[in-house]
Amino acid sequence: MFLKPYLAGGLLVLSSLISLPLHATAPSSDKEIALQMYTLRNVGDAAAQFKMAHDAGFKNVELVGDHGLTAEKMNAVLKDNQLYVISAHVQLAALDEQYDQTLAFNKAIGNKVIIVPWIKPEDRPDSAAGWKAYALRLDKMGAKLRKDGIQLGYHNHNFEMKKYDGKTALEIIFENTRAENLVMEMDAAWVSRGGQDPDILLKKFPGRVYAIHAKDNAAIGVRDNEMNFAPLGEGLLDWKTILPAAKSSGVKWFIVEHDAPQDPWSIITTSYKNLSKALAATEK
Repeated sequence: MFLKPYLAGGLLVLSSLISLPLHATAPSSDKEIALQMYTLRNVGDAAAQFKMAHDAGFKNVELVGDHGLTAEKMNAVLKDNQLYVISAHVQLAALDEQYDQTLAFNKAIGNKVIIVPWIKPEDRPDSAAGWKAYALRLDKMGAKLRKDGIQLGYHNHNFEMKKYDGKTALEIIFENTRAENLVMEMDAAWVSRGGQDPDILLKKFPGRVYAIHAKDNAAIGVRDNEMNFAPLGEGLLDWKTILPAAKSSGVKWFIVEHDAPQDPWSIITTSYKNLSKALAATEK
C-alpha cells in the first residue's frame, strides 16, 4: 500500500493510555482474513471506518498508526465493532523517534505485530550495501521489539523487487535479518508489479511471510481511476497458485486492502467474498 499521504505528520501523538485492552479476545472463527484499515481512510471519521469494517463482515483489522485515537478510545471503537487487531503499520522513523509511546499504545490495545509499511523515495537505499544497512537496522529494531513482546514485520511495494548485484532488495532484507526479528507482509500485487513472482518468493523463504496483502492487479485500461488495483480474483494474478503456496509457506493472515478504492464498500465486500471462497477452495 502507498502510505505517504496518510502517514505524514504526528503519527502517534498520544494523550492517554490504559493498561489492559478492553477488546482483547481470541480471534474469531474467521481466523485468516483481516482488513487493512488504510482502505477506508476516506470514509468519514475513525468510528465510521471501523463500523464499515464490522458491517462488511470483518472480525480482524490491521491498523495504520493510531488513527488519531488514544488507546482508550481505540479500545472502545474496537469493542463496539467486535474487532480484533492483528497488526499495525508504523513507520520505522516513528519507531525510532517515539518508541516508548508506540510500544505503550500497541500493548494497551493488545496488538503484538508492528509492520514497517513504506520507505519514502528520498530515503530508499540505492545499492546492495545500502539495502544491507537498512536490513540490519530493521533487524536491530526487531530484536528490541521482540524483547518487549512485539514482532516486527516489513511490507513491500514494487521498488524492493529491483535487483542489486543479482539479488532483489527484498532478498537482501531477508538474508540480513534473523527470522525471529523480522517477518514479511507480502503485498502480492506489488511483487508482481515489480516483475517478480509471489509464489516463487513464498517458496524461497518458507516461514518468513506472516501475512499476504490480498489484492489484485487490473490490466491497463481497467480501473485506471483506482491505480489499476482490483479485488482478489478479478484481476491478473494467479491466486490458485499463490494461495496454496502461501499456506505451505506458513502464512497466517490474508489481509484485504485497496490503495485507491472509488467505492470502498463495494471493494471490501467483494474482496471478502472472493477471498473467503478462494481460501475455502485451498482446503478441498
